[in-house]
Amino acid sequence: MAHHFLLFINFFFFLLISFSTSDDASFMSKLSTSISPTPSTWRTDDFCVWEGIKCDNTRHVIAINLVSKSLSGTLPSNLNSLSQLKTLSLQRNSLSGDLPTLANLAFLTEVYLDANNFTSIPSNFFLGLTNLQTFSISDNLNLSPWSLPNDLSQSTNLQSFQASNANVNGFIPDIFDSFPSFQSLRLSYNNLTGTLPATFDGSGIQNLWLDNQLQGLSGTLDVISSMTQLYQVWLQANAFTGAIPDLSKCINLFDLQLSDNQLTGVVPSSLISLPTLANVTLQRNKLQGPLPVFQNGVRDTLGLSTNRFCLATPGNCDPQVTALLEVAEALGYPMLLAESWEGNNACANWNFVSCDSSGKNVTAISFSNVKFSGTISPSFANLTSLRSLSLKDNNLIGSIPEILTSLPDLQLLDVSNNNLSGIVPEFPQKVRVVLDNNLLLGEDIHNGSIKPPDSTPNSSASGGSPTQHSQRKLVSAGMIVGIVISILVFIWIVSYICYYKFYKVPTKLHSQVSRNHNHTPSYENGSLMISIQVLDQVTDNFSDNNVLGRGGFGVVYKGQYDDGSMIAVKRMKLGTKGIKEFQAEIGVLTKVRHRHLVAFLGYCINGNERLLVYEYMEQGTLSQHLFEWRKHKTPPLSWRQRVSIALDVGRGVEYLHSLAQQRFIHRDLKPANILLDGDMRAKVADFGLVKIVLDGKHSVDTRLAGTFGYLPPEYARNGRVTRKVDVYAYGVVLMELVTGRKAVDETMSDESCHLATWFRRVPLLSKENMVNCIDQVLNIDDEVTLESIVKVAELAVHCTACDPFQRPDMSYVVNVLGPLVERWEPSQQEEVQTYHGHHTSLPRVLQANEDTSSMSSFNDFQANSV
Repeated sequence: MAHHFLLFINFFFFLLISFSTSDDASFMSKLSTSISPTPSTWRTDDFCVWEGIKCDNTRHVIAINLVSKSLSGTLPSNLNSLSQLKTLSLQRNSLSGDLPTLANLAFLTEVYLDANNFTSIPSNFFLGLTNLQTFSISDNLNLSPWSLPNDLSQSTNLQSFQASNANVNGFIPDIFDSFPSFQSLRLSYNNLTGTLPATFDGSGIQNLWLDNQLQGLSGTLDVISSMTQLYQVWLQANAFTGAIPDLSKCINLFDLQLSDNQLTGVVPSSLISLPTLANVTLQRNKLQGPLPVFQNGVRDTLGLSTNRFCLATPGNCDPQVTALLEVAEALGYPMLLAESWEGNNACANWNFVSCDSSGKNVTAISFSNVKFSGTISPSFANLTSLRSLSLKDNNLIGSIPEILTSLPDLQLLDVSNNNLSGIVPEFPQKVRVVLDNNLLLGEDIHNGSIKPPDSTPNSSASGGSPTQHSQRKLVSAGMIVGIVISILVFIWIVSYICYYKFYKVPTKLHSQVSRNHNHTPSYENGSLMISIQVLDQVTDNFSDNNVLGRGGFGVVYKGQYDDGSMIAVKRMKLGTKGIKEFQAEIGVLTKVRHRHLVAFLGYCINGNERLLVYEYMEQGTLSQHLFEWRKHKTPPLSWRQRVSIALDVGRGVEYLHSLAQQRFIHRDLKPANILLDGDMRAKVADFGLVKIVLDGKHSVDTRLAGTFGYLPPEYARNGRVTRKVDVYAYGVVLMELVTGRKAVDETMSDESCHLATWFRRVPLLSKENMVNCIDQVLNIDDEVTLESIVKVAELAVHCTACDPFQRPDMSYVVNVLGPLVERWEPSQQEEVQTYHGHHTSLPRVLQANEDTSSMSSFNDFQANSV
């Protein structure tokens, strides 16, 4: 009997497994017909051997990894029938349609859906995902508006949530106390509104990207002062108000972006003195007080013309200005004051302020009925000529500072109709003090006693400390209420401390990447701290077999994760220049998401080593394919490929020059810094020499830097760099594409070794002369091809004109090349699925990099020969 029972149990479990695996088979069968192109290995019946599919020993699907496969189509609706699924990686394809629910996939830990064309997310999408650690759906531009659900709180293991540029709207849910290991929240370029959630308080978040919301997040930034693990904070282009909080506890803060908000007040010294701060942007706010001076090495963009600093140079403000700003601080730095209190002269038409006949001394301040909140600042006492101070009809709390009694010329103090409390100081007899309708005024906040007032018919006094007689009973009742509230607050504080001590699990800066070395990184462009252990593993301990190239600042290695995704790791040599280049590249690339600028995936700080991690570009550099194709045994570039590369590079540089919110100059554009992916599409790389062009300026003074052959004559003469420096270098690259020659070829005669000089002497109107200049490996039998080459050659000559004002802008270049590329657009089957990056606001974090050595070729990237 027992034997039969065991047979029944085994048969029962066999049926369960059979039904379960049949669900997997059903989904995989539907998936193979709903996406295209179907991978070639998917033609067999055994889905467990299909490319990108991983099963466990019971033939359940546990991982789907189809990254960058140029897939289109939709996902079957029964995705959540894959009951054992742990990893879903579909990023960087063209998948579309409605996303199927992931509800109740209890083993699911990682989901990557970035850079697709999905159209909607079901309401129960996150239900029951109890083991979810990483979720990323950034750069899905076609998603219908959706909100972050409270269901997400069930994912208590969540570490990273990324949904930038994904049409997220509504409020950020206040659920972050549900995630003890949470580290990265990236929601840039959406339509979030409301305030920062209170449960950010004390969280372990290290990377906080909430920048560039359509309407803008609002409220104050106070909560970030308690987020002690913060490393990178992007809050620019929102509607935050109030002051920058005390960030002295955020000792790991590296990158702080606060531009384009409505922040007011003085930049706190705690921010200026942060030990690890490297990048900070503050422009286009209403910040006041002295111009902040950050430590050496900090890339700061302050926006002198878009803030309200008292001076354009470092130094203390006028004493009266300082006193008034301290008054504003006690009121929470209201915008009403920030908009008019500008400059270093309080008597220069500042609202609510009156001065004596000399126009030098503040004699009266009237904040009557402007609904200010906050307290009365003792700094009023520093305005020693003050005669009249009216604060009536506001929402002020606290006590009247006793130091105000020392004002020698004060004649009137009107604080009526507020919520003040405490003992009223004894003013001189000459001062008329008006105290009406402050129900708690007269309470001794130190010992709870009530000081009897001297009452007058008009509820004012010409001396002493009067208050209304009828307030006494109310004050007694207020004392009782206050004692009860104090006890309740004390109990709450003790409870909170106990909870935090015993249940909160603090995280450390370098635990941002999973301790599991098989962790798959996010493919959203931007900065990500990656541990040295992870990089050791993916590069096989930086094996010589994985070396892609060696440059002036270190070695570039190839790395591969377990899911097959590739990365390139630049291991920086020690030294000041290498560190500055490291900071410069992070400063730009953490905020760049454009399909023709190389994607920056992460970085690592390991002792004195600095490592940069980029997307892997399978075909290396343009210089390899132009000048070293025989050595590498690759076919030479066709003209169709060359003109397409030229357009890709043009669009990348156009973005830097004119499409970003602020303008950047690359300064080292050359084939060695142009990378090619597996489909020969180009991306601009190496941002170690980039210069920012500040608002209202067209050029930047700098020391000479770059590479011989690509530098325009005016740059060498006056050291001033403009965007036309890049246009000149781009023109030289066009010449190299046409001729197959290097910018400088020392094997040739003096009159011919400099390509730009030699090329400009060629009469382009003569077809015979033009043919003699064209790279001999190109097939120019086609008249249309020859016509295209001539147009590009003419464009190259315009770009390298000796007079920079005669060179075109990059937008013109793109317009010229666009029709040429369309003529040779690959067939539908060959088209490249590019990464649909969006034009983000480049950070205004990169300032003068004056120690860069001149005239050297820096940081040749992947597979660049020495």
